[in-house]
Amino acid sequence: MVRGICLMTLSEWPRSVRGMLLLLLLPAGIGLMVLAWFIHGVLLERMSRDFIESRLQDEAAFLEHQVRQAGGRIDALRTGDYFQDVFHHAFAIASSSSQTVSPASWAPLLRPLLASGDEGAVRVRDASEPGAPSDILAYRRSFLVDGSPVTVIVAEDMEALKKGQAELHAWTAVISILLIVLLVGSIWVGISLSLQPVVTLQENLRKLQGGEISRIDVKGPEEFRPLVQQLNQLLDSLDQRLERSREALANLSHSVKTPIAAVRQILEDANRPLDEDLRREMASRLGDIDRQLEAEMRRSRFAGPQIGKSAYPVRQARDLLWMLGRLYPEKSFELSTSLPEECRWPIEEHDLNEILGNLLDNAGKWSTKNVELSLAQNGRLARMTVTDDGPGVEQGSLASLGQRGLRLDEQTPGHGLGLAIVREIVVRYGGQTSFSTDENGGLKVVIDVAV
Repeated sequence: MVRGICLMTLSEWPRSVRGMLLLLLLPAGIGLMVLAWFIHGVLLERMSRDFIESRLQDEAAFLEHQVRQAGGRIDALRTGDYFQDVFHHAFAIASSSSQTVSPASWAPLLRPLLASGDEGAVRVRDASEPGAPSDILAYRRSFLVDGSPVTVIVAEDMEALKKGQAELHAWTAVISILLIVLLVGSIWVGISLSLQPVVTLQENLRKLQGGEISRIDVKGPEEFRPLVQQLNQLLDSLDQRLERSREALANLSHSVKTPIAAVRQILEDANRPLDEDLRREMASRLGDIDRQLEAEMRRSRFAGPQIGKSAYPVRQARDLLWMLGRLYPEKSFELSTSLPEECRWPIEEHDLNEILGNLLDNAGKWSTKNVELSLAQNGRLARMTVTDDGPGVEQGSLASLGQRGLRLDEQTPGHGLGLAIVREIVVRYGGQTSFSTDENGGLKVVIDVAV
C-alpha cells in the first residue's frame, strides 16, 4: 500500500523540467528563509540578554566602587538624580544597617532578591506588582566593606526591550518575505535562462521534422552537446542507410538486368534450340545473378555504427576459431591477444562476425597449415590482424584486393573472396584495411578501427 502511494505521488509530480525545479527549489528556499528568521529571533534574544547582563555587571561594579569609597555608609551616597542619570536602571543597595531601592515602585521585586543568596544574573518573570514591570533582568553582587556585608542589585526592564526586539523581528520578517519574492523571481529567471537551450532544441526538432533543416545546431551548455552530437550522428546514420539502400538497389538492378535480358531472349526465341553450350551459358548467367543477389543480401545485413551496440571481440573470435577448426580440421587456428574476456568494442556483433569470419575463412581456405588471428587495442585504436602461411598474393595484385566495384568472382583467385565486403564494413566504421605479404609468404590483413 505504501509503495502504491509513493508511486502515485511520484507520478503526480510535474513532468515539466521547469515545474520540477520550482517544486524542488521553492520549498527549499522558503524553508531556509523561515529557518534563518527563527535563528535570527533566537540569536537576537540571546545577544540582547548578554549585552544587558554585561551592562548590569559593569554598573554593579561601579556601585561597589562608590560604596567602598563611602566606607560602606549607604546614606552618604548621592542616590538621587546622580544615579538615575548615570544608570538609567533600577538599583538596590543593602547593608547590615540600611537599604536603598530606586525607584521605590521596584522595591517589591528587588527586596526579595536582596534577601536571596543567588549571585549573578537573575530573571524575574510574570510579576504583578503595581507600578513595577512584569519582566526584569537583575544582577546581584555581594562584597565586604570593613568586614560588613554589602549587597548591590542593578535591574533592567525587559518589557521595553522585548517590544523593541519584536519590532525588529517583525521588520526582519517583512524583509524575509521580500527576499522570498526576490528569490522566486531569481529562480524563475535562472530556470528560464538555463532551459533556453532546451527550447531552442525543441524548435530545431520541430524544424527538422518539417524539413526546414537537415541537422541540429544548438549552441548551448556542455551538458547538451553530447545529446546534439548523438542526434546528429543518428541522422547521419539514417542518411547513410538510405544512401546505401539506394546504391545497393541500383547496383543490383544494373548487375542482374543484362543476364536476365540475355536469358529471357534465349527463352523467347522459339527457333533457337537449347543445346548443351546454351544451357551452360544460361546456367552461368543465372549463377551470376544468384551470386550478386547473395552479395547484396549480405551487404544489407550490415548495421554499421549503432549507438548502444557493442561486441565482445575475444569471445566472438574464440567461437569463430572453434567453428573454423571443425570446418578445416587439418589446419591450426590460433588466437593471440592480451585483451580480457570482458573487453568491448563499439562494433555491432553481426558486423564483427562478418569481418572476422570472412578473413578467417579466406585464410583457412588458402593456408597450408596455420592461421593466426591477433586482437589488440592501443588507446582508442582497435587492431585485427589475420595471417596465413599459404601461397599469398602477388605484390602487384595486393592493391586490388577488396576494391570497391569489383565483382566478387572477378577478384584475385582465392584471397579476394569476401574481402570487398570486409573492406566495406570497415569503411562504415571509419577504419582502414591494409594488405601485405607475411614473413612466411602468406597474406597478412590488418584492420584498424577507432573505438
